[in-house]
Amino acid sequence: MRLVVTEEQEELRGALRRFFADKSPGAEVRRLMESATGYEPAVWKQMAEQLGLQGLAVPEEYGGSGFGVRELVIVLEEMGRALVCAPYFATVVLAATALQASDDKTAQRDLLPGIADGTTIATLAWTENERWDLGAVVMTARETADGWVLDGTKTYVLDGHIADLVLVAARTPLGLSLFAVDGDITGSTSRGGTTPHTPRSGSAAGLTRTALPVLDQTRKLARLDFAAVPARLVGTEGGAEPVLAHTLDIAAVGLAAEQLGGAQVSLDMAVEYAKVRHQFGRPIGGFQAIKHRCADMFVQVESARSAVLQAAATADEDPGELPVAAALAKAFCSDAYFHTAAESIQIHGGIGFTWEHDAHLYFKRAKSSQELFGAPAHHRNRLAHLVGI
Repeated sequence: MRLVVTEEQEELRGALRRFFADKSPGAEVRRLMESATGYEPAVWKQMAEQLGLQGLAVPEEYGGSGFGVRELVIVLEEMGRALVCAPYFATVVLAATALQASDDKTAQRDLLPGIADGTTIATLAWTENERWDLGAVVMTARETADGWVLDGTKTYVLDGHIADLVLVAARTPLGLSLFAVDGDITGSTSRGGTTPHTPRSGSAAGLTRTALPVLDQTRKLARLDFAAVPARLVGTEGGAEPVLAHTLDIAAVGLAAEQLGGAQVSLDMAVEYAKVRHQFGRPIGGFQAIKHRCADMFVQVESARSAVLQAAATADEDPGELPVAAALAKAFCSDAYFHTAAESIQIHGGIGFTWEHDAHLYFKRAKSSQELFGAPAHHRNRLAHLVGI
């Protein structure tokens, strides 16, 4: 199994770093944090047209580039470094992965091209409470003379307030199933009022979206309420559990890559500050306590990098072992990012707690992503079960 990064992948990383440095500086991140939609449409379009990021992991037959998880984690790591505010994770990592795993060729032909060219913002809705496992899904779907309809509530839906396409996990008489709902934002509510986003396609009577208050304002979450909402079955009735399980494993690896990127920046900020901040006539980096903290952060970051590379390679080459690699990566990288972001603030001292400094943005992202898709304890328990402990 190859764990080294190729020259082509490094070229991709370089192009992404330059692009995000230009499009996602701290001032822009703060502006988008305060906006209702949480992203800049012009940059989203450039991501698709200039870099092809939305179609990176979509098969060529559906308008994508056909790359694997190795390339996807490079994109996500760089996004984590720059705290990019965009519905990329929801659209590409969650929705596009679920569609591909469904093996529904008709749905893939109809829905993936829009994701690949950046004209469709999509998401996946499965959580209904604080539990992230599929066993907690109780929302129901019923078949009528006019087709399937959905009733119930989903919460913590990434970018659910602006998605043109919502994939929904719901129970039917045959078990857990996956459905597609065309978006309609006109009934949505948020803390700032109606979300000013024009849906790109379709409508869904009975769908109400409410933006949720969040710790990390760089990542928007929503509650979706369904009242007899028309839906399209994706895949086979009762066949969604393996589809969603695979999707959540890929999501865990992708989030771990994001966490790695943020942890690296937190380390870099701390080291740079330790070089320039003087106390008692010398840089604070010269004190043993600061050296030890930075060294420990470095070990955490490099160990996280190994976990991400291993998980990405496993996803591409040995998918049968992906659940183990994904659980390990998410558990370790969650703690590594939180530890590194917290230590960075401590090294910065009082300035690290101020609104003007970026350190607190990474700390909030670290804490929120630590809980997203399940806390480290959830993934450690899952890992123990998978390896028979």
